Amino acid sequence: MKQLKYLSFALVGLWSLTSCESELETAPTNQANQVEVFKTAESAETVINGTWAKFNDDGTTYANIGYSTVLRASDAMGSDVAILTNKYGFASTYQFAEMANNTASRPLFIWSMLYSTINNMNNVIAKIDGTEGSQEKKNQVKGQAKALRAFCYLNIASFYQFSYLKDKTALTAPIYTEPSTITTQGKKKASLEDIYTLVKSDLTDADNLLKDYDRNNKDKINRAVVNGLLARTYLNTGEWSKASASAKIAREGFPLMPAEKYKDGFNDISNVEWIWGHGQTQEQSDASYAFHYLDVSSSGSFYYNFMADPYFKDLFDSNDIRSQLFSWDGLKGREGLLRYAKFKFKPTLIADIVYMRAAEMYLIEAEAEARTGNTSQAVTVLNQLKAARKANLYTGSSAQNEVVKEILIERRKELFGEGFSLSDILRTQGTVVRKPFVDADGKPVKVQITTPDGTVKTVDGRGHSIFGFPDKSSFVPNSNYYLFSIPQREGENNPNL
Repeated sequence: MKQLKYLSFALVGLWSLTSCESELETAPTNQANQVEVFKTAESAETVINGTWAKFNDDGTTYANIGYSTVLRASDAMGSDVAILTNKYGFASTYQFAEMANNTASRPLFIWSMLYSTINNMNNVIAKIDGTEGSQEKKNQVKGQAKALRAFCYLNIASFYQFSYLKDKTALTAPIYTEPSTITTQGKKKASLEDIYTLVKSDLTDADNLLKDYDRNNKDKINRAVVNGLLARTYLNTGEWSKASASAKIAREGFPLMPAEKYKDGFNDISNVEWIWGHGQTQEQSDASYAFHYLDVSSSGSFYYNFMADPYFKDLFDSNDIRSQLFSWDGLKGREGLLRYAKFKFKPTLIADIVYMRAAEMYLIEAEAEARTGNTSQAVTVLNQLKAARKANLYTGSSAQNEVVKEILIERRKELFGEGFSLSDILRTQGTVVRKPFVDADGKPVKVQITTPDGTVKTVDGRGHSIFGFPDKSSFVPNSNYYLFSIPQREGENNPNL
């Protein structure tokens, strides 16, 4: 795996290029070779390609590889993943001792990754109109650059501050829309309102710029991806009708997968339901390392950290195709842990990374309709997803709060391991819920396991091991422990922060 050292954005802005062998090169934005890079629209597109590769595949440690790090951290800090604290990677994240620590390496890595990507896209947006090439190509490049910049700012709004619906004036992080160099003066924090205004503007522009673009692979951002990002954005800002409309557009042409495909391991970008992802090859497979945490059933998985909370299993109907993926672990040292085999390596120990699926768009549409009071339509959409998973249809109360509650539970069930746990908790002003796996008498629940030699025995079931914050307080809504911290190094280099 390539090892990169990242510098604070306040110190240096980087733009990235890929050669035909897809090896990344980086250089300060004030170097003369920018002239060649931004000579044509085709060459300017290599900045996006290189940035996307860096955004996904480069890292500082085996636990910090690309954007997958954000998704893994989000789920590790939620309610349904029971992290093994004796395994490498996400123990301190699960314990809420890391992301609130502004001197820790992961907050620095994530911040640097997001802002270096933003700076690269600022360069493309600023220079693409002056390049040689067709207007169609310029529109494609600019549209993708605006969408990727918006995606980074959407992540900043989602993880570095509480819900927009709690306080849209809350100061969050700086906004940069012009190319930066080592001499650029750092900016002060902008409000959530300002950040979301930019996100919506960028995505609306991208939607128009990409209207004639027909992509050749799902790594590329097209109108479906843009509308999926708009749907997420409008859900965050409480613009329910817009969220529903964008979600419908995003999922056009992406049918829900057949039920049995759910068992295939969520490792293939060609899945009909995937709208956006990052494909892997044997030659370019660094992002696949995320599966060493997600895959808890393949023999080649090193860490198998992301075990399931046994109470999470109870949310599923017995006939639900997803319920067939649970099993109690019988391997030595892992007896009594609950596997959820949603994610599995391909036989070659690589796996494509999913970033957006049609199922999420169904759930956004359902939630948005429910929150507008249109609970009948919300239930209809929700049950389309449930039917595809062979789950019992929702036939409960049509009261708005009950329908919303059911949809949020379905989000947990459907999107497990895909990075939505913490962002949903922040968005809905909810709280982490973790309970010891014990019976009414406070004793460990007994479960049956099968050991590798075929012996069936009864052992103590195991679930969560962390039940509160590092200061020994209980989980509550809107806790600062939920927020990603701005690195101390950034504050030292930007006195305006």
